[in-house]
Order: sequence, then C-alpha cells, then structure tokens
Amino acid sequence: MKDKKIALLGTGFISDFYTSTLHTLRSNDRVVMVYSRSDDRGKRFAEKWDIPHYTTDLKKAVSHPDVNTVIIGLPNHLHREAVIAAAEAGKAVLCTKPLGRNASEAWDMLEAVENSGVFHGYLEDLVYTHKTLKALKSVQNGALGEIIWVRSRETHPGPHSDWFWIKEFSGGGAIVDMGCHCIEIARNFIGKDIRPVEVMCWADTQVKPIDAEDHGIGLVRYENGAIGQFEVSWNFRGGMDLRDEVSGVEGTIRMDHFLRTGFEMFTSVGEGGYVAEKAETDKGWLFPVGDEVGALGYDNMFYDMFESIDKGKEPMEGFYDGYIVNAIIDACYASAQSKKWAPVQLKTWRGKTGVKKISGLVDYDDKHYLIKEERLPNGTIKLILKEKETGKIIQRELG
Repeated sequence: MKDKKIALLGTGFISDFYTSTLHTLRSNDRVVMVYSRSDDRGKRFAEKWDIPHYTTDLKKAVSHPDVNTVIIGLPNHLHREAVIAAAEAGKAVLCTKPLGRNASEAWDMLEAVENSGVFHGYLEDLVYTHKTLKALKSVQNGALGEIIWVRSRETHPGPHSDWFWIKEFSGGGAIVDMGCHCIEIARNFIGKDIRPVEVMCWADTQVKPIDAEDHGIGLVRYENGAIGQFEVSWNFRGGMDLRDEVSGVEGTIRMDHFLRTGFEMFTSVGEGGYVAEKAETDKGWLFPVGDEVGALGYDNMFYDMFESIDKGKEPMEGFYDGYIVNAIIDACYASAQSKKWAPVQLKTWRGKTGVKKISGLVDYDDKHYLIKEERLPNGTIKLILKEKETGKIIQRELG
C-alpha cells in the first residue's frame, strides 16, 4: 500500500469536504499540495489544513515530485485542462462531478487518461453513501428482482459559488449540477451495462434571474425497458432534499439521505453554528446531519479510489461513467428544447448489446399468467389471472 500524496486542485466548498475526509480516512494519506487561482485563498486553505505547499500554477501543482495523486475540485469549465495536465504528468487523477460541461469535453478527458495509462476515478459521491451501497448489495443479491424504475431527487435553494450560475462556466443549470448525481444513481441500480437509449426532459427557469434552468425533470429509458427518473431544483426551500426510490418486480427500496434522517431539533435562539449543507436557517425546526462525510458518501468514495489504485483495479466509478452521464445530460437538454424524446448519442458503448426487454410474465399454472394476488379483508385470496390461450383477464377467489 503506497501512501497517497495528493495535489488538490481547488479551494472551494467541495475541497473542504474532500480534505476533511482525506485527512481522517487513512492516516498516511495527505494533501501535500493545493492549487488555487487566488494566492490568498491558496495560502489560507494550506494553513487551515496544514498543507506544506500551495501554488497558483496548475502544472506546477500536478508535476510536484511529492505528488502521486491529483484530485480535481475546480469549476466545471476547468476540468478538461486539469485532467489533461495530470495525465501528461503521469499522475493518478480523480475528478469531481460532472466530468465535463458536455459529452465532448468528457470524451476528451477519457481519451487523455486512457491514452496515458493513468488511473482515473469519477468522484460521484452520492452512489457511495452507506445507504446506497447497502441498497445496491440487496439489488445485486436479487432481493428486488429485475429493476424497472428508479427515481432520484435532489433539490435545494441553489449552489454556493457564482460560477455555478453562469452557463458558460457550468455548462447548464440544475440538471448538469445535480442531475448528474441522479442519473448515475439510477444507472447503478438498473445496471451500468444496460445502455441508456433516449431521454424525455422538461427544464425551465422559474425563479432565479439566470440563463440556465433552475428546475428540471427527466425520464431516461434504457434498452431493457427500465426507466430512470430524476427531479432537480435550485428553488426548493428548507435545505437539501436527497431521496431515492428503487422499484423491482419483486420489491421496493426507499432512501432519505437528508432532511428526514431521524435527527430533528428545535431551537428558538439559534443553533449557534453550521447545521448542514444548504440549510437555510439555524432557528426553528432543524435537521442536522450527524455525519455529512458518510451521509454524502465521501468516505466510501475515496476508500474505493485509493484501494483500487493500490490493487490495480478499476474503481466503482471511472471516467467512462462520467462520459455516459454527460451524454445523457446532453440528450436531456436536447429534449427540453425539442419537447420530444431525444436519443443518447455515444461514441462508444462498452456494455451489453441486444438486451431483451424486461418481462413481467409470471406463470400461475400451465394455462394462466399471474397478474396480481392479494388478501382481502375477509381473509380470502383474490387472484387476477390472464389466460395464456385467449388473453382474457379473469379473477378467482380462494377461500
């Protein structure tokens, strides 16, 4: 196991979260270099986290001789430049979400790391939450049967920094900012080897005085007939709402990651400090999060990345995943404009091909399919059946 000596690119909100995780997860892994576009911010960040080096020179940061791993926490429009610099320096590179502003940028980054042969990881933290990993294990064990529908929701009052609100820098609004999370969550449950085929999306700017969308809802149809549904908004009041639902032919999972987690507090005078990410107030009913690093998946995410580097294997999330997500988001924006289903355009597909549509046909006996079975209040069992030969729908009651 080789200690990770990290060049952290960026000194914004996400970099604080990353560093707090990195400096506590595995005792010998440390950020040894921080890059900031501001000398003052870089100096303050380095002092805060006891980082020995800081610089405003990107290439100097990634090529520093002490550094073997680069973590990118920069605004979206700077990802491509940073990834290419890290790949050219021969360093393992981990990039925050979304990988690019669009699929074209993401493809350039994927080619850069694959051509150079460096390790690459896509820092999609929300697929690494403790609840999500537990749910994924249940799905992989067959507890829900085939997955037919996944709904993922992320809403809050809006992001922290100015660049998020500028379409030129971010690549879009709430969809590229948070839809990337929701889309990848659905892909993990449906199966990342199942091809996304087309998208139907609505997006609008309802409240904020910006050019990009502040609200979006989308449906992603997969080759096997499964549907991934996302809901994202920068207009939701009351904090950050993260929820996922997974529906299979044999069961259902519901998860609430923020707001309704069993930790509630009322204060008339104020909590007196930080409550939780995107919390709008520190008075009244509050919903603190006991362990945000765990609730948002940062601990499991970096553990997976570093263990994968050590063992020479692919992580759960790589740049190809980031590229697929960006391609789906591109289709979302195309659909929102055309008001029609838009195809997901991929330069290459590395998953299954010719996948059959999920079939819900369940034999009741040799002459009938079972549609539904339920127990009535009087204790009898009602069966809804379909005759195989005629297609007729019938019902029976079993005393």
